[in-house]
Amino acid sequence: MTSIYQNPLITRYSSKEMLKLFSPDNKFKTWRKLWIALAESQKELGLPITDEQIEEMKKNMDNIDYELTKKIEKETRHDVMSHVHTYGSQCPKAKPIIHLGATSAFVGDNTDIIIMYQALQIIKKKLLNCIDKLTSFSLKYKDLPTLGFTHFQPAQLTTVGKRATLWIMDLLLDYEDIEYVVSKMMFRGAKGTTGTQASYLKLFDGDHEKVKKLDELVAKKLGFEKSFPVCGQTYSRKLDYKVLSVLSGIAQSLHKMTNDIRLLQHLKEIEEPFEKKQIGSSAMAYKRNPMRSERIASLARYVITNALNPALTVSTQWFERTLDDSANRRITIAETFLAVDAILDIAINITSNLVVNEKVIYKHIEQELPFMATENILMESVKKGGDRQELHEKIRLHSMEAAKKVKQEGKENDLLQRIAKDDSFNLSINEIKNLLDPKLYVGRAPEQVVEFIETNIKPILEANKKLLGINVELNV
Repeated sequence: MTSIYQNPLITRYSSKEMLKLFSPDNKFKTWRKLWIALAESQKELGLPITDEQIEEMKKNMDNIDYELTKKIEKETRHDVMSHVHTYGSQCPKAKPIIHLGATSAFVGDNTDIIIMYQALQIIKKKLLNCIDKLTSFSLKYKDLPTLGFTHFQPAQLTTVGKRATLWIMDLLLDYEDIEYVVSKMMFRGAKGTTGTQASYLKLFDGDHEKVKKLDELVAKKLGFEKSFPVCGQTYSRKLDYKVLSVLSGIAQSLHKMTNDIRLLQHLKEIEEPFEKKQIGSSAMAYKRNPMRSERIASLARYVITNALNPALTVSTQWFERTLDDSANRRITIAETFLAVDAILDIAINITSNLVVNEKVIYKHIEQELPFMATENILMESVKKGGDRQELHEKIRLHSMEAAKKVKQEGKENDLLQRIAKDDSFNLSINEIKNLLDPKLYVGRAPEQVVEFIETNIKPILEANKKLLGINVELNV
C-alpha cells in the first residue's frame, strides 16, 4: 500500500529471514507452542488433561483465525485473551485448559525471549561471515604498505591488511559479547501473575515440588535449560538492555569501519563495490559515492540511540510490573534487530568486494615517505661519522623548507634532494633512495596480521564452519 506509511526496515533494508522471525505469524504460533507445552507439562505432573485435548491443540497450532482475533480484541481490549478465546473456539475440547494458571506474560515474555534468542543466532551467523570476509581481505593485503593516520594526518606506515585487523578486532569483541549473552539467557518460565506461582500452587494442591517441576518442564520443552529463578509478572528488563547493548556494539564497530572506508574512498585508496549500472549522483554522473558505507553509518546511529530505550525501561519499572514498557518494547526490540540485520548484510556485501587501488596508495606513500625516512637517514649518516644533534637540526630545517614548497607552492617534496646536496650527511641520492623501501617502515604489521588471525580468528571460524558461506541479497 502506498497511501499509508511503511517502515523502510521492512520494505528496503532487512532480510526475509529476520522479518519472518519477528512476524505476527511467528509470534502467535509461538504463543500456541507455549500453551501446548504448558498443558503437556501439567498433564505429566498429574492434572486431569487428556491426550485428546493436547492433540486438538497441536492440530490447530498453525491454524490461527486472525479475523476472529481482531473482532474479540476490539471488544476485550486484550490481545492475549483474544487469542485464548480464538484458540478455544478452534479447540472446543481443550478450551477449558488453555492458558490454565497462566498470566499474559507467560506467552508474551517467553515468546520475546525465544525470538530474541533465535534472532541472535541469525546475527551471530552474519557477524561471523563478515569477520570471515575481512579475514580473507586482511591476509591478502597483509604485506601491502599504506600510510597510517593519526588525527587523519599521515603517520608511520602500516599495511592495508593490518588496518583491516583493527576492524576485525572490534567485531571479535562483539562476537564474544553475543556468545556471553546467549549463554546467560534464561526462560521467563511458568511463574504466575506476580511471579509467586500462586495459581500453580493452587492447581497442584500445595505441592511445591510439582510447581517447581512445571517451570523446569516448560522451559526444556522450549529449548531452555534454565528459567529466571525469580521474576515479577515480567522477566527482568535488564535482559532486553543486555541484548540491545550487544546489537549497539555491532553497530558501533561497523560504523567505525565504514567511516574508515568512506575516508579511504575520498583518498581513492580503497573503494566499496560499485555496480555496473549503479548511479552515484543524479546531477554529477561521474561520481562514485560510498553509499553502502553511508547506509551502514545511518542505520548504525539509529541502533546506537535505540539501545537507550531498554535502559530507560529497566529503570522505570514499578514493583512486579507496569505496562509502560509494552508499546516501547514492541518497537525497539524488533526494529533494532532488523536494523542490525540490514547493517550486517550490507557489511558482508562491502567486505566481499572491496577495491584496493595500489598505485594510488603507493603515490601517497611517496609523497610522505621522505619525512618518515628521516630517522633512518639520520642513523645512516651517524654511522658515517656525522654528529647526531647537528644532523637532527639540519633535517628539521630541511623538512620545514620542503613542507613549505609542498603546501604553499604546490610543488613536489624535494626533501631527499636537499639532504643529498648537504655534505654534512655524506650520503648520495642513491644511498638515500635505498632507505625508501616502504616495507622497511611497516614494523611487524604483516606478522601481526598472521599471528592475530591464526590465534584469535581461525579457531572461531573453524568451530563455526556451518554458519559460513551464506548468500546475501540486498533489498536495495
